[in-house]
Amino acid sequence: MLENFWPGSQLNYAALAIPAFFLFVGIEHVAASKLKKSVFQFDSSVANLTIGVAERLLNLFLTASFYGAFWYLYDFALFNIPNHWAVWMLLLLATDLVWYWYHRLGHEVNILWAAHIVHHQSEEFNYTVSARITTLQAIIRNVFWCLLPLVGFHPTMVMATLIIHGAYSFFTHTQMIGKLGWLEYVFITPSHHRVHHASNEKYLNKNYGDLFIFWDLLFGTFQREEEKPVYGLTHPLKSYSFIWQHAHYFLELLFAARRATGLKNKLAVFLGSPESLDQHIRPRLERLYLPHKSAPKPSERYRNYVALQIVAAVVALFLMALFITYLNALSIFVTTSLILLTLINCGALLEQRVWIYPLELLRLMMGVVYLAYVMDQPLLWVGYLILLTGILLRYKATQKKFLVFIYG
Repeated sequence: MLENFWPGSQLNYAALAIPAFFLFVGIEHVAASKLKKSVFQFDSSVANLTIGVAERLLNLFLTASFYGAFWYLYDFALFNIPNHWAVWMLLLLATDLVWYWYHRLGHEVNILWAAHIVHHQSEEFNYTVSARITTLQAIIRNVFWCLLPLVGFHPTMVMATLIIHGAYSFFTHTQMIGKLGWLEYVFITPSHHRVHHASNEKYLNKNYGDLFIFWDLLFGTFQREEEKPVYGLTHPLKSYSFIWQHAHYFLELLFAARRATGLKNKLAVFLGSPESLDQHIRPRLERLYLPHKSAPKPSERYRNYVALQIVAAVVALFLMALFITYLNALSIFVTTSLILLTLINCGALLEQRVWIYPLELLRLMMGVVYLAYVMDQPLLWVGYLILLTGILLRYKATQKKFLVFIYG
């Protein structure tokens, strides 16, 4: 609820990053269209956005705790580092060094790769891929960054540097910018990051830096872009399911650990490298959890319906983030729940699942009940109950009509 609201008083202006993100995505899309480059795929881009929306949504509740952790550790700082312009440069270097090792370990240790793999699942490469970050990955990343205030960098300086650091990495996720001359020897450029996202054998586990390339040169993980990159995992995921994209590697690790004998071998599954994991596990799990589905040519109506879902989720996220200081606990809970259900629904739509129908009924029920409560209009709830009763009495018929309407 908006209580005692006046424009500009306590708005969360960090929410403006959301329309800025879509502005640059739109510019990239227009540029790709004019150059007739196949950069965007509808299903893949929607899947990228659903993951990004979920991470931004859940991080609304975690960012303050990250900052609080930095302040707590700062009380135990090893050094008293002053606020000086040279210190800002040192902090930027330290931030990128910590990132390099967080990122590298995220590729080399199974349990960390399980959180990071989502970022590499997309078989396209554009600005929407930068959104493929899970909340768990963000938590792990901030655990590594806790080293910075523990060393002695002021928490406010750390947070400001992380904003700059994170903003830069967005612009490296594109095919529209070629090689940049001498800058290739200093910074992580789009060319370097295309290599990192590629599944070509010579490109695997290369270019871990986020801002500077010299960490890769120093630690022997540098690779320049030569042959055309093939994006995605070495074993493609075969699914746009919101749940499966987040959970599949954890399931693979649990399956492998269950088969391993002895505690030492079980721990080795989680602490070993992705290359050591049995590559036959995922196909077995896919046969179990990803039933065969037909793939008819998507209709315009289907695409519009999916687009409507993701637009609704993004708008709801933006408004919630912008006005979050004015929302009560109930409004936050309902909005968060509806956004998450919508993201799951988007994944189910892309997979053409039939269970989107009961999910739609659940979303509708939550929305109507909430509106009836805040508007003090119980007749809305009564009307929904009458409508729901009619639907349930003819469930199979109404479900079939709905699915035919959506999928064709």
